[in-house]
Amino acid sequence: MKIYITAIFLSLLFTSQITAQTVNTGDLSVAPNTQLSTLFNFDNKPTGDVLIDGNFIAYANFNNDGLITYTNSGNGKTFFVGTQQQLISGAEIAHFQNIVFENTSELVPFHLNTTIEIGKNAEFKNGIVDADSFNGKMIFDQDAFHSDASNLSFVDGKVENIGNLDFEFPVGDQFYFRPSYHDKGANTNNVYTTQYFLKNAGNQHPYTNKDDTIISIDEVEYWNLTQDQGSEKIILSLTLDTNTTPPSFFEENPNTKLGIVRWDDAGQKWVNEGGTTTDLLTGAHYSKLVTTQVGGYGLFTIAIVKQSITPDSDLIIYNAVSPNGDGINDSFYIKGIDKYPDNRVEIYNRWGVKVFDASSYNETDVMFKGFSDGRSTVKRSQGLPAGTYFYILKYNKNNTIIENTGYLYITNDK
Repeated sequence: MKIYITAIFLSLLFTSQITAQTVNTGDLSVAPNTQLSTLFNFDNKPTGDVLIDGNFIAYANFNNDGLITYTNSGNGKTFFVGTQQQLISGAEIAHFQNIVFENTSELVPFHLNTTIEIGKNAEFKNGIVDADSFNGKMIFDQDAFHSDASNLSFVDGKVENIGNLDFEFPVGDQFYFRPSYHDKGANTNNVYTTQYFLKNAGNQHPYTNKDDTIISIDEVEYWNLTQDQGSEKIILSLTLDTNTTPPSFFEENPNTKLGIVRWDDAGQKWVNEGGTTTDLLTGAHYSKLVTTQVGGYGLFTIAIVKQSITPDSDLIIYNAVSPNGDGINDSFYIKGIDKYPDNRVEIYNRWGVKVFDASSYNETDVMFKGFSDGRSTVKRSQGLPAGTYFYILKYNKNNTIIENTGYLYITNDK
């Protein structure tokens, strides 16, 4: 193991208290299967190069004005732990392979005053990361993800995602974890930034300016989603939580439904993007999910919208699939689709991850049979798990593109 810490010094404060600080001005290397801990404030100077391929544990403030990175030779993990507030700052981006947030000093112990980038995984064990108040940002690199995010630990501020085809943004505000889910399509170069706000969108986005199909808009929360790179329109899923979302949005009405609405800068109004609602599993920190394909970017929230009338069609959509080989509902059957060969069917799971995409869908060979041809984590040979899915059907009828969306239910009964 090679560890070089070029200077460790004690400084006398005006309060006559002694504060110890670990300062690095040269090369510091934490090799795989080794560990380095610092009880004091850590300061990596502009000349400092820190390579973390083992475990690095920070119990106090952490500042980076130099280079912090890792190699793929190890599984480097940086721990921010302790029982006091921790300021994470610096003029340069710190690149961590893995990072763990676990601080029990208070509800919001982490103050992110810089940009940090995660290459593999971030574990949100305990403690909210306040990036909003300190102008910080957390970046998830291609194929990076996170675990354990909840009301106890998430990012209150901007989260950027680079390259992932599908991603849950671990965002929230105040003391509530309110993630959004994005499926980006086929372009891994797309870059998006999301932030959740538990407040009114403000006078610049009046809720009275809206589509005729919008009945009532959630005026106490919204997500700000920007597309920093790319041109595709994503599948977006937003969450509802009884702790933040008004009670009226949980009431069922046969003439209305929930939809996602977006503030359109060009039209200066809220537009209805549509949506399909699913109930989440017991134990989640939010209770419902609304999913739709969006037509733009900016401010999004939930709304109660008019129930759309089913387009005049001779199609019959059977939305139950039980791929058990008994010859009954073995596939997603759309009776009459053969009359409209110019069509496309897309199917997403409840998180907005595309699991099926096919053109010229028909009644014989091009059909969804419960197996993913998308990027699901489920192996194709094992089939998709039972549950509720979301479908988008587009077809050309008399030179008019008609779109149908709705639920699809997969059961694995033997």
